[in-house]
Amino acid sequence: MYQIDFQKPEHVHFIGIGGISMSGLAEILMEEGFAVSGSDSHRSELTEHLRAKGARVFYGQQASNIEELDGEIGVVVYTAAVHEDNPEFQAAKKAGLPMLSRAQLLGQMMKNYRYAAGIAGTHGKTTTTSMAAEILMAAEKDPTISVGGILHSIGGNIRVGGSDIFVTEACEYTDSFLSFFPNMAVILNIEEDHLDYFRDINHIRSSFRKFAEKLPDDGVLIINSDIDRFQEIIEGLSCRVVTVGKGADSDYSAGHITYDEYARDTFDLLIGGEKAESITLGVPGEHNVYNALAAIALCRELGVSLEHTKRGLANFAGTDRRFEKKGEICGVTIIDDYAHHPREIAATLATAKNYPHRKLWCVFQPHTYTRTKAFLDEFARSLAAADEVVLADIYAARETDDLGISSGDIAGRVEALGTKAHYFSSFDEIETFILENCVKGDLLITMGAGDIVKVGENLLGR
Repeated sequence: MYQIDFQKPEHVHFIGIGGISMSGLAEILMEEGFAVSGSDSHRSELTEHLRAKGARVFYGQQASNIEELDGEIGVVVYTAAVHEDNPEFQAAKKAGLPMLSRAQLLGQMMKNYRYAAGIAGTHGKTTTTSMAAEILMAAEKDPTISVGGILHSIGGNIRVGGSDIFVTEACEYTDSFLSFFPNMAVILNIEEDHLDYFRDINHIRSSFRKFAEKLPDDGVLIINSDIDRFQEIIEGLSCRVVTVGKGADSDYSAGHITYDEYARDTFDLLIGGEKAESITLGVPGEHNVYNALAAIALCRELGVSLEHTKRGLANFAGTDRRFEKKGEICGVTIIDDYAHHPREIAATLATAKNYPHRKLWCVFQPHTYTRTKAFLDEFARSLAAADEVVLADIYAARETDDLGISSGDIAGRVEALGTKAHYFSSFDEIETFILENCVKGDLLITMGAGDIVKVGENLLGR
């Protein structure tokens, strides 16, 4: 396989350069002296940011983009959304250019760092990666960070450091993380998701096991011991294993969790069952206690003191779309959250219960038809924790509507559980309904991985 070498910068062309991960990798390479070009379907803040840094960006994916750079390109990188019938992909193949998927590029880049950490799990990757970034920056470790969201303290989704530490999210979808070469890894949780690719939970567990097996003998795996039968994931591994979790027998656990008036946690950090420090988080929710434990364990493996750990976690105020307060309208607080899996919804609504509110409203947009069909009952049970639920149409993402499923199916199930549910086919209808029914003191959460954030933003713009 083609190998990216930071000691020999060349020209890298990205098909789909505007994605949050692709743009981040492009920026890292530019900082390392590589020439970068790429294409995307439309102009965005990310593509304009890259252009300002010197990247050559084409809008529209066509063969002429490759032909125009004839003789300059050393390797072509493409996203999972790009298929072999893509004209730019075909032109690169015809030209005989080396080609790497996004995951393969990231894996090759990891080989250029002494400490390369991949943070994996069905949920919590972005938050945990961001927490680790804040801790490492507080300790002045100068890390390179690639995160799947916007972290305001680094001014985006990427931070290019000057040290030998690289921390990145490691996504399991389409087995992307099996192209990585970490020597440090975190597994936060393993649950059913992405069932348009994985057959079932056993298939998913098998992939996480293969990810763990990629660690070298002198590597370290940090794993949540609350994962069902987690011993099957670690059995026989040659690397060192560190556990985090709710049980006091975990290497890292938490005790005496309390909340302030905005649901932010303070807890006793227990190392080996003994209290080591009192930690206060800048973000709300009990699930973030366990994300923090994983970040703490990783950073301690990198030599960070508890003093710097405390400071970094206190500094972390969250990333975009993770229980993000958008503002208030007529006394109604609007929060936006990326939750799109039943477990994530349950965690977000549990957090909201500890946040000031009169009545809790959840405006949910399901993400993909396959996920909606697979988790219909689970979605209903999680959403029923709100006082009232408003359902938007399913966000199709990469799929087409051929499963005969709709958001109305979730609404009916929520109603059957005793929680009021309303289904509207347009954002305009949802916004009108909210304005007519929410009152001062209510808490409104827009939720989902699609474009449901626009509802809250539109309301605040009125």
